[in-house]
Amino acid sequence: MSEAEIVRASAASDPAGEVEARYSLARVAIRRGDLSAGEARAREALAVALRSGDRSLEERPRHVLAAVARMSGDLTRARELYQESIALNEALGQPRAVNSETHNLGFCELGLGNLKVARELFAVSRERVFQHGWADFVPYVCLADAALASAEGDQARAARMVAVTDTAFAALGQVPDPDDAADLAAVRAAAVEALGTAGFAEEYALGQHLEPRAAFDDADH
Repeated sequence: MSEAEIVRASAASDPAGEVEARYSLARVAIRRGDLSAGEARAREALAVALRSGDRSLEERPRHVLAAVARMSGDLTRARELYQESIALNEALGQPRAVNSETHNLGFCELGLGNLKVARELFAVSRERVFQHGWADFVPYVCLADAALASAEGDQARAARMVAVTDTAFAALGQVPDPDDAADLAAVRAAAVEALGTAGFAEEYALGQHLEPRAAFDDADH
C-alpha cells in the first residue's frame, strides 16, 4: 500500500502523501529489524520533505533517523539528532512531540553514562505527561524510571517499575516501540540477573499493584 501511495503521491505532486508513505516503509523495515533499510527509507522521506519546503513534513523522518542511530548504538549521533528534532518540534508548536523526543534524548544520555542529565530529562518528561494527562505516554515514563533505577543499581525498584510499565502498556492495549522494547528487555534481564528469578518475581508482583503516579510518589529520587 505504501509503495502504491508513493507512485500516486509523486505523480500528483503530493509531498505530504509521499513522505507519509516513505515514513511508513521505514517503520516496517525497523519492525523487521532492518535498521539500514529503515534509515534509507527515512532519508528518502526527509529528502522529499526538504524539497517541499514544508518543515512540518520533516518531523517524522527526522524522528526515525534519530531512533535508528540510537538503536544502532551511535548515541552521540542520536543525541544530536534528537536535539535537532526537539528544536524543530518547538518551532512547529508540537509539545507532545517535544516531550517524546525529550524522553528519547534522556535514554541517549543514560546510555552515555550521564545519569544526572538523564534523570533531569526524564523528570521533565514525566511532569509534562501527568500535568497534561497524556495517558498514552504513561508507560514510557514508567519505562524511563525502570531504566534509570537499573543504571543506578537499584534493581529491586527496576523490577517493580518493569511491572508498572508492563501493566501500563497492557491497560492501553499497546506494546512499546522497538527501541523502547529493547530498553525494557535489557532492564528486565539485568534485574533478573541481580535478584535471581524468585527475587525478581517478588518485586515484580509488588509492582503489579502500583498505580503509575503512586509509584513515582514512593520513589526515592
